[in-house]
Amino acid sequence: MTTLLARLLGRGRARLAPRRVVVYSRQCCGCCDRAFETLARANRRYPLAIQRVDVDLDPELQARFGQEVPVVEIDGKVRFRGKVNPVLLERLLAAKADA
Repeated sequence: MTTLLARLLGRGRARLAPRRVVVYSRQCCGCCDRAFETLARANRRYPLAIQRVDVDLDPELQARFGQEVPVVEIDGKVRFRGKVNPVLLERLLAAKADA
């Protein structure tokens, strides 16, 4: 079990496999930029493999997501739409780290 202090100091990070994060976004999207900033801060404490997908490059993704970007998928499950809540993101990542 990882202790809170170890998580805060970043110890044990190398032992964890990176979480796969896909961010469906578009160019010139302020909400998308803020989502990436939040994920970048979280990536300092938890290993994340972040992939950006521009929905405007694929008509199917445009139809699927419309204007509700950013959509953040973590380990294959959609977790956030429109905004990444940093508190919920922390809880989600910490729960996996403690497992």
